[in-house]
Amino acid sequence: MRESTFQRSSARAFTLIEIMVTLMIVTTLLAIAVPQFLRAREVTRSRGCVKNLNTIQLAKEQYAMDNHMGVGATMPALSVFCGAGTATYIKNIPLCPSNGTYTVGDLSTDPTCSVGTDALIVHALP
Repeated sequence: MRESTFQRSSARAFTLIEIMVTLMIVTTLLAIAVPQFLRAREVTRSRGCVKNLNTIQLAKEQYAMDNHMGVGATMPALSVFCGAGTATYIKNIPLCPSNGTYTVGDLSTDPTCSVGTDALIVHALP
C-alpha cells in the first residue's frame, strides 16, 4: 500500500532536469526577444523624430512662401511656426521622442535634431 502512494506522488512532481530545461528555454527566448524589443523601440523613436523634422521643413517652406523669402533666408525660432507668430504652421510644438531639441536652421538647410537619427531623409516621408 505504501509503494502505490509513493508512486502516485512521484508521478505528479517535476524532476530537477525538467525544471532546468524549462528555465533554459525561457532564458534563451528572453535573450532573443529583449534586444529585438529595444531595437524596435529605438526605430520607432527615430521614425517619430524624422516625421517631426519633415513637419518642421514643410512649415519652413510655407513660412518662406507666405513671407516672400529667398533661398538663403534666415528662419525664425520654432515657436514662431507653432502659433506665436501671425499664422500657425504647426499645431503644437513638436517634441523629440528621444528628448532632443530641434534646430530650424535657414531655408536652404534641413532642420536637425540634437540627438540625431540613423538616416535623416527628411523629404522621403509621404
